[in-house]
Amino acid sequence: MTDLTDFARLVPGDHGLCVVSTSRSDGTIRSSVVNAGVLGHPTTGQPVVGFVVRGTARKLADMRARPYATVVVRSGWQWAAAEGPVALSGPGDPPPGVDAEGLRLLLRDIFKAAGGTHDDWDTYDRVMAEERRTAVLLTPRRVYSNPA
Repeated sequence: MTDLTDFARLVPGDHGLCVVSTSRSDGTIRSSVVNAGVLGHPTTGQPVVGFVVRGTARKLADMRARPYATVVVRSGWQWAAAEGPVALSGPGDPPPGVDAEGLRLLLRDIFKAAGGTHDDWDTYDRVMAEERRTAVLLTPRRVYSNPA
């Protein structure tokens, strides 16, 4: 199953807080909490899970070396997981056809998809650039959840 409907339905339940898991070089799993949401891929329009990571995050190094992740969202006792390959867009990972303006807007789109709002988008953009934030787009190969 690759439908993100259940995943997207649960995102608002806990402010977009999700657990992302990546694989370390020794094969062990690294997990951390991120804000994530479902949005259309900027070039294909297909639904993806998007989240943003700091340029110095170890999970970013994991995904550069092994571009695959699992993201789990929960609200109460309900949960959904999406796993699949990831595409990175950021200062250290410039994708073809995405310029600085495209990255700025993509970071905002991911933030909004995770339920975020901001009173000062200029400050948001500045902080994202200073922290060398990278957009992560997970294309779901497998999506699963507990029965609702």
